[in-house]
Amino acid sequence: MGNMGGSRHLKALAAPGFWPILRKEYKWVVKPSPGPHPINRCIPLLILVRDVLKLAKTAREARRLIAEGHFKIDGRVRRDYKYPVGSMDVLEIVGLDKYYRMIPVPVKVLGLVEISREEAGYKLARIENKTTVKGGHIQLNLHDGRNIIVKVNDPRNPVEDVYDTLGTLKISIPDQEILEYIPLKEGVLAIVNGGRNVGRVGRIVSIHRGMRRYRSIVTLEDFSGSKFQTSLDYIFPIGVDKPLITLPKEVSNP
Repeated sequence: MGNMGGSRHLKALAAPGFWPILRKEYKWVVKPSPGPHPINRCIPLLILVRDVLKLAKTAREARRLIAEGHFKIDGRVRRDYKYPVGSMDVLEIVGLDKYYRMIPVPVKVLGLVEISREEAGYKLARIENKTTVKGGHIQLNLHDGRNIIVKVNDPRNPVEDVYDTLGTLKISIPDQEILEYIPLKEGVLAIVNGGRNVGRVGRIVSIHRGMRRYRSIVTLEDFSGSKFQTSLDYIFPIGVDKPLITLPKEVSNP
């Protein structure tokens, strides 16, 4: 992972281990553009088109398809073949009526799950930080680089601000309207987006707060009744009574 600094190039052997590429056949691999997701939590659009969806045999073919505007990410056409596609992003193949969501999956870290047209109209975004901006309004900083402003009538009593850090917003795409809020608390369903339990889904049993987020431990119970633990930093709420997103086949629904 040492070749990822300010260089525009990336060697295949230094690429994240979960990228589905032929590391020993090619020396270089496309490096994601700076954007909404860090390099260790995304897959470049070209690799998705060529190596995951198998819509092109070569990088040249994939670049041409992308440049022609055949792919939308979160409802917007993306023509940059280096565009980083990360957790909860929605990929649409224009003209084929095919929709996919990128979500954490066991072992592979990130994978595409086919979803319906209706589900492709929204995405889940975790609140990473909150700040107060001019006028006393609240700005929510989300995991995919988005910022959403919550208007408040009275800054001294912001009753409109019901959102807490590490909770999840269900937002429409591409217009970013808040449709639903899932707080981080005991009893909600969550998916693990990192660590050795990546991709596992369960209901939060308890949250043991530590000095820092990564030192806080969350205990979850999966749909088979098994309990496991992970860092609070890896917890991504996805629903209260049932998941708001389609889960991979290897993960049983409740």
